Order: sequence, then C-alpha cells, then structure tokens
Amino acid sequence: MYDPNSGYHGADPSILQKEGANLAHQAVMYDQQERYDLALFYYTVDLERARFLLSEALDEDEKGNIQDAIDLYTEAVELCIKIRDSTDDNSLKAKVTKMAKEALDRGEALKNASKPAKSPTSPSAIRSISGRPMPPLGFNAFADDEAESANRPRSVMSVQNANVSTGSGKRGLVSVGPTSYTKEEIAVLRQTSRINGREYVPFMSVDRKEKFGCLDVFTDKDGKLALSPKQKQQFGKWARPTEFCSDPCMILAISSFSIRQTIVSDCSFVASLAISAQYEKRFCRKLITRCVNLGSVREYAAWSKCAIGVVIDDHFPLSKYGDLLCSFSNNKNELWVSLMEKAYMKVMGGYDFPGSNSNIDLHALTEWIPERVAIRPGTPDFDADKEFQRLKDRFHKGHCLVTVATGELSEAEADRAGLVPTHAYAMLDVREVKGYRLFMLKNPWNHLRWKGNFSETDQTHWTPDLQKALNFDPLSAQMVDNGVFWIDYESVCRFFDVFYINWDPELFSYTTCLHQLHMDCQRWPKKDSYNMSDNPQYRLELKSSQSAAVWILLTRHIVDFADNKEFITVLVYKTGGKRVFYPYDPPPYKDGVRINSPHYLCKLVESKPTDPYTLVISQYEKNNTIHYTLRAYSTCEFTLTRFIDPYKAQFEKKITGEWKGVTAGGCANNRETYTKNPLYQVRIDNTATDNHLMIELRGPKEYSVGFEVITVTENVPNAPGAFKRTTSGDFRPGFCVLQLSNISGGCSTSVHALSRQVKKVPSFWTSTALYLTRWLSYSDMLDFTLFICTYCYNQFYSDPCQRRSNSEVL
Repeated sequence: MYDPNSGYHGADPSILQKEGANLAHQAVMYDQQERYDLALFYYTVDLERARFLLSEALDEDEKGNIQDAIDLYTEAVELCIKIRDSTDDNSLKAKVTKMAKEALDRGEALKNASKPAKSPTSPSAIRSISGRPMPPLGFNAFADDEAESANRPRSVMSVQNANVSTGSGKRGLVSVGPTSYTKEEIAVLRQTSRINGREYVPFMSVDRKEKFGCLDVFTDKDGKLALSPKQKQQFGKWARPTEFCSDPCMILAISSFSIRQTIVSDCSFVASLAISAQYEKRFCRKLITRCVNLGSVREYAAWSKCAIGVVIDDHFPLSKYGDLLCSFSNNKNELWVSLMEKAYMKVMGGYDFPGSNSNIDLHALTEWIPERVAIRPGTPDFDADKEFQRLKDRFHKGHCLVTVATGELSEAEADRAGLVPTHAYAMLDVREVKGYRLFMLKNPWNHLRWKGNFSETDQTHWTPDLQKALNFDPLSAQMVDNGVFWIDYESVCRFFDVFYINWDPELFSYTTCLHQLHMDCQRWPKKDSYNMSDNPQYRLELKSSQSAAVWILLTRHIVDFADNKEFITVLVYKTGGKRVFYPYDPPPYKDGVRINSPHYLCKLVESKPTDPYTLVISQYEKNNTIHYTLRAYSTCEFTLTRFIDPYKAQFEKKITGEWKGVTAGGCANNRETYTKNPLYQVRIDNTATDNHLMIELRGPKEYSVGFEVITVTENVPNAPGAFKRTTSGDFRPGFCVLQLSNISGGCSTSVHALSRQVKKVPSFWTSTALYLTRWLSYSDMLDFTLFICTYCYNQFYSDPCQRRSNSEVL
C-alpha cells in the first residue's frame, strides 16, 4: 500500500525523462513515416506520462515537499515541450502548451517562495478525535520492534501483505477508537502474520524511507513461487525483465485496456487491477500508482491498521517459446501488472492460486469496503431496478469499484453466450441510453466476448443514434478482440451470478478498528443455535439525533487460503446495548448470513438512532479458533466497545450434577415432586448493595431447562436490585441464564427446573427457588452443569441448605 507519510514517492526524474524521450522519439519516427495510428498511440502515451508527472508534482506541492515538486514540474514542462515540438496536431499542441505553462508558473512560484517548506503530512490520513494524525500502527504500538526493523535486509521490490491494511481514509476521517493496540490485539496480529507458511513483518517508519535499491542483483531468499499445473506444462525458465524487455520500466501508462491475464487462475485480481486503473485515469485519483512506485510495489491487506512487507524479486516465469506465463501489460516494457500480481500471489501461496473474488482483491489493493450482491431476480433480497439505479448513480460519482462474476454455465451455454463460467469481469461503464440499460465489461483474458444482444456482431440493436451516444463502432470492434464488450442488464441478470462492489471509505466521516480472538472452539457448543453467551459481543452507540449510516465490516484473518472452511457473520440486536444470551430471544435486528469469505458487511441506515445496539460475532460451526477484525464506518460519531464481564474469576464456581431417581422432580406443575430437584445455596458475605450475580444452567440441548432463585436473607434490605423470587424465564433448549445486578449481600437459594417440552413459566413462578425438574421417570438420568459467577467487594461462600438432606452445596 502507498503510505502518504513516506518520503519516497516513486517519481525518479532521470528515469521519467529517459522514458519520455524514448516515447517522443518513437512518436516522431512513426509520424515521419506517415504511420499516424502508431504515432498517435505514442503521443497519447507521452501525454499520459506528462499528466502523471503533473499529478505527482501536485501531490508533493500539497505536502510541502518543495524541491521534489519543483523537479517534477520541471520534468513535466520538458516533456510537454517535446510533445509540442514533435507533432502537427494543433489540438494536441494547444493542450500540452497549456499544461507546460501551468507547470512552469507553479514551479517558478515555488522557487520564489520565501516561506520554509512544510513538513510532510498526510492530507488523507485517518486522525484521532484530538486531530492528531493516526500512525498506521497507532501511537507507540510495536515500539519494541522499531530498532529491530532497521536491521532487516531489504530487497529490490516490496509489497504489503493482503492480510493487513493501513487506513487511507478520507481527508479528515476521524478514528473514534483507541490510538494504539492492546496487548491482545498485538498478540492477534503477531499470530496471524504467518500466512501460507511465510512470516510477514510490519512495515515500520524506517522501511518507508527506503528506496529499495541494491548494488547487487537481488534474489528472493524465499525462492521461486510455486507454479500452477498449466504453467508447469509450458514452463521454460525464470527470467528477469532485461531478458524479455528492450527497455523495462515500472509504469508507461496506467490503462485498463493494456492489462492481460494469462494462465494463472486469478481473473478476479486481474479484473480488480483493470477497474482500479480505469478509475485512476477517469477520476485522477491514484489507486494503482499509490500501490506501485518506481522501485517498489505495495498493496493493502485485509485487516489491520498496519502495513506488512512482502519482499519479491523480479524473476518471472517464461514459456519454452519466451512468452510470459503470468499476467502482463500489452505495453511490453512496463512491469507493474506482473509485479503486482507476483506480490499478491506470494501472499496467497504461489501462482497455483486457489481462487478469490474481487471483494477480497480490491480490499487488498485499495482498502475500499467490500460488499457482495447476489443477482437473484424475482427474490425479495434483490430488486433489479433499484440495484441498477444504485450502481449507475454511484459508479459515475466515483463512489465504488465494481466487478461482476458468472456462475456455473454448461459448456454449450457458455459457448453460445461467449462467456466463461465462474469468471470475473471488470465493469468499465454502466449507462442508460435510448431506453436500454447497458454495461461495458472487460474479460481479463483480453479476448473472448459476449455474443448476445449488443455484442459487436449485433446488427439489430446498434442503431446510428446508439452508436453515437456510446461512442462505439461495432465494425471497428469486430477487427480486434480485446475482451471488451457491451451487454444489456437483462442478460447480466440471466447469465451472471454476483456483483462485487467495493465502496470508497471517504463516503464516511468516522471509523474505528478492533482485532480480536474468537472463543476456544473446543469449550463451547459447536453451533450458535441455542447459546450465544460466550460469543464475542460489542456495544455500538450512535451519537446523532439525525439519520445516520453505519457499516460494520467483519474480516476473518486467513493464514491458509487453500484451507478456508470457516463461515462467519455479525448479528445486530436491538437490546438497549445489553449482552445477548439467546440467538432468537429477542430475534436479531439484522440476521447475517454465515459465509466463508474473509469479509462480511452489515449495513445499518437509521432514521433516528436512539438506543445502543449489540453486535455478536457468530460462526456456523466452531471447528477452529479464529482471529478477526471488526471495523465500523459511520456518518456520525459513535462508540464501539467490547463487552467485558464484571464477574471476577476467583468468584466463579462450576458444578456438574444430574437429575436421577428421586432428584428428577419434574417441572413446577408437579408440586409434590418439584421440590425434590437439586437445590443449591449461594451466600454473598458482605454488606454492599452493588453485587452482581450471574447463574447459567447447561444441559443436553434436546431438553428445555430453567430455574428460579429465592432470596432467603438480605444483609441490606431494599437494595436497588432486591427481589424475593425470580426466574430464568421461559424454559429453553439446553441453556438458560439469569443476571442479577445491584443486589445485597446475603443468602439466595437456587433450584433448577427441566422439562421435556418448552413451556411458558406459570404465573406463580414470580417467586424464586431453583428446582431441577423434567418430564422423565425417576429411573432416568440426565447430567447438567451449573455456573455461578459473582462480582462483590469481599467474597461469597456457601452453606449447606438445611431444608433438604440431598441438596448440594456451593
């Protein structure tokens, strides 16, 4: 990822000058030969280079890096003058003359400025509430590693890990969370920094100042990347750029049309590169060039506020015939496509890539917020008209990046349609013209196009008016298959399966980020079907009296992309910000779908947020302990905090018992046997009135359980939480819980109740005694476990309950 605080910005004037001179020479040569089509291409590329230089100069100018800005303005002026003197195109002359004048005027103004240069700051850095720019690792985080990082060997190329990201955010985007990591967060990030068998360490400030230059030719100590089976079949050798390029450079011109996928199965990543390049060219906002600089390649990663370095060299696989066996640019001398792919493939485990989707890839490239929209016409979850309008409006405002993927297609169907099954396509444009709703898509293969309505061979729909409106000539398109085509929305809905949309974080004003460890998968129930008491939970409170939007992004830390079997989601409850114990009591306000993608996005748009929300992290099945990051983006100020139990570990007791024989007393409807259920007595030995007590009962989930609690004595009468008799509520399958707050010290008696069926608690249960009851014969046996946790100023202990000889004592 590009770091705005870095002192290295990728523009080497000598290299740019050399490339510019070469392009200008080629353009003049073809112009003199009257090969105007080739001359126009090189003039256009030259113009792109000039614009790139001006953009870099403006960035340095804004940051107060005066000398760097002057050097870049000077190079831009010289390149513009060369273009002007080399062409007979009056329109092009006027354009580059204007650009040269503006660059020259600003450069001279900087030279004459008397004020000292400002220290570099990031205009787009995330800031804390205090206004202080937020360092990528938070303030003082990993301070003990700073010295070590200075001694790490560096290489020619570097990439940032796709598992860790730095918030680029909006100008003025405010972090409402902590400004440094907790010990738990540091431990989580350390543990998940080993990805696919390789360890990736954080990029520190000393690394960002490095120019990645080596006196000797560098070779990656990790060795060559694993090749895919198709690559192995055609493999000839590993080669450096000088072996297959006449004049290798990092960037010649950022263009979506020059990107070409080969036999590496990373269509989603290549499509992501294409739409990022197209966005940069259209909106003049750097997505690619901030990831790729002269001498370094960098990517965002999926989950933290820090950047992690991924070192690569410039060896690429060639076929036996000298062709690249990785993605590349049609501008043969530029390397950014191949280098970015290699860096990403290294993190993912090698060129033998298990597959991805553009949500994951674009988040790694840009940190933009991923959303997955399944294309399901005719279902309540997909409004085709509304979705088209949203995509069209937001795309043209520059709010999102979009790819679209096909689902499973039969071989015959795919051949008739000209589409590839389970394949990602870059969305380059979306228009509504002459009553038609149309998408311009690009196949990352750079060939093989749609054959249906609005294809280049469609003579029915391409009227002269429509061709003019979309600036499209079907006859010219038929001459070259570059994989780019127009397709109508109805066909998209028929043949495609998913929209992958990544949203600009600058749409929001506030954010925060938390890194956590999920519960031990061996300790608690495998599924969240009846007990969620131990799931990680968070309290979300929006500080606004107006309508507000908050998006919650849950990202699972994946360290082995070939073994991705965990399904996660985030559930939202309207419980006044209280802890949730039961999955569907109350029902979730937002019930998430558990998916095995690294990212799950939950969107809340509230007209007048009042009460706090409770967020619960949930797995479909707890097969493995997982690590995750929870991030929130909001249009208003908010707080996001994790629930911390007030109960003290030294005051926790666990009892395993059973309903057996005479102790299987049945439910409270059977008063004669009900009192024979196991009975426990809890004594809190103090005179405080703010004690907290939590009681959990766990049994087989096939049976519904419940209990009641009776106050026997109170050390302080009329405490805020005083009660005479209370219950755990309705009988529940296998699990029930009761929290008592602000109660007096003294003695309470608990009796557990069990039933074969879920029953409403009778009205007379407004008293409290905890009896274990069930609809079983006395000869049956059923185990249960009782947890009692308390928080108090002194201590609590138990006495034998004198009322029954078979009662058990806590």
